[in-house]
Order: sequence, then structure tokens, then C-alpha cells
Amino acid sequence: MQASRPKKILTVVGARPQFIKAFALSRAMADMPELEEVIVHTGQHFDRNMSDVFFEELGIPQPRYHFAVGATHHGAATAQMLMDIESALQAEKPDAAIVYGDTNSTLAGALAAAKLHVPLVHIEAGMRSFNRRMPEEINRIVVDHVSDLLLCSTQTAVNNLAREGISQDVHLVGDLMYDATIAATEVAERRSGILEQLRLEPKGYGVATIHRAENTDDAAQLARVLEFIAEQALSVPVIFPVHPRTRSAAAASGFSLHRSGLFPVDPIGYLDMCRLTRHAAFVLTDSGGLQKEAYFHRVPCITLRSETEWPETVECGWNRLWTEADFRPRREIQGLGQNLAAPLATSLLQSKLESRMNP
Repeated sequence: MQASRPKKILTVVGARPQFIKAFALSRAMADMPELEEVIVHTGQHFDRNMSDVFFEELGIPQPRYHFAVGATHHGAATAQMLMDIESALQAEKPDAAIVYGDTNSTLAGALAAAKLHVPLVHIEAGMRSFNRRMPEEINRIVVDHVSDLLLCSTQTAVNNLAREGISQDVHLVGDLMYDATIAATEVAERRSGILEQLRLEPKGYGVATIHRAENTDDAAQLARVLEFIAEQALSVPVIFPVHPRTRSAAAASGFSLHRSGLFPVDPIGYLDMCRLTRHAAFVLTDSGGLQKEAYFHRVPCITLRSETEWPETVECGWNRLWTEADFRPRREIQGLGQNLAAPLATSLLQSKLESRMNP
């Protein structure tokens, strides 16, 4: 009897947080010979230190498809990615497609799969900021409503989906980023020399990142955010890996990133960022992923936005919005870090594929 072919899974990635989550899930799928993964990289993040270096440092399989959408407006970028991913889906004819998070790559991958009737898995489903002015919030909502298997990081996410009438094939699996962080931290401590290069002492510095359009596309808002970071840097030096979008926006508005105690640097690799975050005194960021990574390392975080998709981090005192005066009493966040998300997600994916074969 001829052996059945492995089930082909097409994974769509394009931005830093997706590479990290894909690292954890790809490792789990690699241990299952009945699954074959094909990675599609949209090119949404095009800077080497925000893209290619992840595949080198984390050992993620190289993408079979590497498109080059680059930096452009939301509509044009999403349209180009939609066409590119559609071509990959038509060529590969996968049994399922996986998308991560809330970026334009996520939306494009989801729409392409849904229109071609390819079963769609959304990792980190159900996250909501309840701010529809954020492009990411629109992406989250649309992707969840066209997905066939929705894998949630928290019970809050499950509840969000239920309120929107989505309850079938919704599963609480935990956080893939936690799995990746645990695996990468050990490697980072051995391989990264970032503290030595920057002459930093553990807990003697802060880390800041800005990249979201709501903070970079409005000059007045960018000025407020930079001023807030500069104020924190007056007491503790702040290392500031500068996203290409942020650097361009600051230059266009005539803002200097060089302030007293503030040290702007080029984007850095994941292992360096992992070690830098782990040993920081605090984190200042508008990144949803870095909010969680800060918690995984038990580092206090201030979110440079008026809301967060991860309310548990605020409720449990590890994170606060920059508009709030202080942190809440600190306690552990139940269920956010258990190092079980990748094997559980893989098992659910395999079960979903089998159920489609044997309805």
C-alpha cells in the first residue's frame, strides 16, 4: 500500500512577531513527518535585522517564497501581498494555511486562503484593542471571521470571539511567543554579546521601541512619544533600537533622536533583543509582542498607547499605559506562559485536517 503524502501547511509570515511565533510552531511541526510546512515571506519587514536575521538566528526553515512588498501604503501593500500569496497557494495547493497576529501580511494571507477555500488557521485569534482606528484591529476582526481554526493565547481572547458570535473551532492553547522566548533565551545568553558591546550593566538601563503608525504618522503624536521616552532617559539610560518607519518619520519632522540619556541604535537581531530585554530595568514600547516578552522576562513595561490587546498584563501589574500614573499590584498572569502552545496548536491542526478527511 502506498504511503499517504504529508499534509502540506502553508505558513504566511512577514513581520518580526510572526517570525518568533513561527519559530516555535515550525519546530513542533518538524517533529511530525505527517506534516510538511511551506513558508511564505511577504517581505513586509524588509530590513535585514528585522527579517532575514530571524531565519539565521532561530533556525527557521528558509522561505520557499520570499516576496518583496517592502514599505508602502496599507492598501497597495495588502493588494500586492494578496496577489503574491494567492499565486503561492495556487502553486502549492496546501491542505491548510496559517497566519499569525494582526499585520497586513496576516490579512492578505487570510483573504487569499479564504477566497481559494483553503482551510485557514489563525494563531493569536481573538485579540482586541477595541480601537478601530488601528489598522491592526481591523485586520484582527476580519481574519477571525474568515478563519476555520482559531487558536487563542488567553481566555480573554476566547471571550472576545464569543461576544462576536464565534465559538466553533475556537481553542485556548496559550502563547507561542512564550514557547519561542524560553527556547531563544538560552541561546541568547550563550551567543549574544549585546550588553558587552553597548557597555551595559544588568538592570542599569531601559529599552524603548516605536513602530506603530498611530505613533509615527502624526508628527505631534511622535513628538509626545519621543518626549516621554526622553524624560525616562533622564534618570536611567535608554537603548532605542529605531524602526525604519520611526527613523524616517523623525527625520521628516525634524526631530532629533539624540537626547540626554537616550541612545538610538539600528534595529538589532532577535537574540540580541531577547538578551537586552531580559536584563533591562524597564521597557517602553508600542509593540504588542514586546509587552508580552517583557512579562516573560518579568521586566516592567510601559505601553506607549492608549490601549492594549493584552489587558492581562495591565491588570496583573506588569504593564501600564503611559496615560496611567502607576502600575497596579503585581501578580502572575494565569495561563499566559506554560510552554505548551506549540505542541497543542500542532495537535489541533492535525485533528482539524483529519476531520476534514473523515467528516
